[in-house]
Amino acid sequence: MTAASQAERTVLEEEFNWLLKEEVHAVLKQLQDILKEASRRFSMPSPGLEGQLKQENFILGSSTMDQVKGVLTLQGEALTQADINIKVTKSSQVMHFAFRDDKQWKLQQIQDARNHVNQALQLLSSRDESYHFKTGAEVNKLMDAIMLQLTRARNRLTTPASMTLPELAASGLMKMFTPPMPGDVMVNFYINLSKLCLTVYQLHVLQPNTTKNFKPAGSSVLHNPGAMFEYNNTKFEVSHVHKVECVVPWLNDTLVFFTISLQLCQQLKDKLNAHERKWEVRDFFLSPDLYELGACQ
Repeated sequence: MTAASQAERTVLEEEFNWLLKEEVHAVLKQLQDILKEASRRFSMPSPGLEGQLKQENFILGSSTMDQVKGVLTLQGEALTQADINIKVTKSSQVMHFAFRDDKQWKLQQIQDARNHVNQALQLLSSRDESYHFKTGAEVNKLMDAIMLQLTRARNRLTTPASMTLPELAASGLMKMFTPPMPGDVMVNFYINLSKLCLTVYQLHVLQPNTTKNFKPAGSSVLHNPGAMFEYNNTKFEVSHVHKVECVVPWLNDTLVFFTISLQLCQQLKDKLNAHERKWEVRDFFLSPDLYELGACQ
């Protein structure tokens, strides 16, 4: 090995050691700060009330329809109150429903997203500033594990769960309201990106002589008019679907935090991979086989 190649090797080693010792931990600290802020968004404290989560009221509505209106109260991952007015399409009668005082509805999407963020934070806390990374592969493995948790957290907020109509009819959500929901109305709450959505289905019973073309609908986030299903030995068809929503600002914040964190992880992986490619190129040109090949030519 020539003096020049030895010097080059020393420079590459120093660069790589600095990357592992300084820059990796700087990125981990940045990630930890961002994800702590994301985690805090899921459990905002109530001003002046220690130990209680902040309650937020959101008005549901649509600029193009007034069949469904309401106010939802969100406290962390739980809907603690829902006050809903539904205008029946046939009669224009307005029905009013609210959560029973002893009931809350957990939004599983928010709970799951928060859990994934906390798992990412646990991974970060297991590699504090005193930890010495020995290889780029070790850092990449950590980045992959963190990115997996963040991708799962983001997907839970961007991809609502599909449900069949019988699953929705049997859901505990139908038992949350006072007065009780009539048998020809169903509702569903879910998160889509930064929006809290309410879907209302108005149903009609299919008569026995009309069920020869009965085809039960599959699983979906949003079912369309004409969808059919059977529940408690009765066949139904969806006659009308109404969807209203409201923006939850802190959910938008968390999605931004997820995007920034994933970008930081990927940038660090790219730096490490670029440095490893430098080693590979250097070793290739210093390979004895390459010199032998040149000599033969």
